[in-house]
Amino acid sequence: MIGLEDRRSLAREIEHARAAGARLNRACAVAGISARTLQRWQLDDGLVSGDRRPAALRPVPAHALSSEERSVVLQAANAPRFADLPPARIVPMLADEGTYLASESTFARILREHGQAQHRGRAKAPRKTRPPTTHVATAPRQVWCWDMTFLPTTIAGRWFYLYLILDLYSRKIVGWEVHDADDSDHAAHLVRRTALAEGIASLTTKPILHGDNGATLKATTVLAMLYWLGVKPSYSRPRVSDDNAYAEALIRTAKYRPEFPVKGFADLEQARRWAVAFVHWYNFEHRHSGIRYVSPAQRHAGEDYAILAARHTVYLQARARNPARWSRHTRNWTPIGAVMLNPEKDSVVRIGSKSPNQTALAA
Repeated sequence: MIGLEDRRSLAREIEHARAAGARLNRACAVAGISARTLQRWQLDDGLVSGDRRPAALRPVPAHALSSEERSVVLQAANAPRFADLPPARIVPMLADEGTYLASESTFARILREHGQAQHRGRAKAPRKTRPPTTHVATAPRQVWCWDMTFLPTTIAGRWFYLYLILDLYSRKIVGWEVHDADDSDHAAHLVRRTALAEGIASLTTKPILHGDNGATLKATTVLAMLYWLGVKPSYSRPRVSDDNAYAEALIRTAKYRPEFPVKGFADLEQARRWAVAFVHWYNFEHRHSGIRYVSPAQRHAGEDYAILAARHTVYLQARARNPARWSRHTRNWTPIGAVMLNPEKDSVVRIGSKSPNQTALAA
């Protein structure tokens, strides 16, 4: 609904535009109205009296509830047996007794008009829960993800357990262990060993460790170790499958490697030898697609900027030698900036992406 002053202002601006040679439809489109709206304003005194819809006299519908009927609805809603029930339950219960007074929406509207629209009953009103705050990593040792997965053995029903800790920023596996039992002591020991290896004791801001809601990762022993190390725990939302996607993707990569034994591991020693080989391949040989095809170890050490800059130079030289083979820009080798763990507003990601070391390389 456009106010009277705004109507007059838009009409004057449109007239000035038409006097300068603009077409009526184009001028109205720029003003945000249609030409038919302007014509209606001019014909119906809309530029004198404004919008008359708020003051219009609207007859009461013939099928509207009378005041007596509205009083009966209110009395029924406030009856002792219905005092703690919402209209969605009151109306069906009355219908089971052969009585129909009004619809659920009419019950709710009458209660709202009498100031009784608050939550009915002793239970607390449901509250909207906010998704967890996004963890944004702009450098290594800021956000870690971890998970535990089952490794099959040659004996049906027996498993080995692989624990992995992944650095979110660099995708490097910073800690891992394989055990023959799922125990919180193993998880606590892995966190302590990883913290010592990464030297987080010297960091002013300790990393965040994100995991799922598994009993092992939330055990008291693990929480006590995290508190002692100064590491802040973070957990996925229940029944949400993409809150720990990076750790899940790492486990999938591990189990789909050609070296992974389809028929299972013969013993714990074989499982640990496989884990050693996989972690070395993943950290030092694997060119990760999510970080511009550099290895996680290179990104973890901060070498990805120089590598991608040199790679970009090679592409520029190739385009200079054969410009006809390049229709547009060269491939984008700009280093990946901040990495976001959970889905969140773009503004949060942009704030976290403002890294002083990031340099644009796209030609």
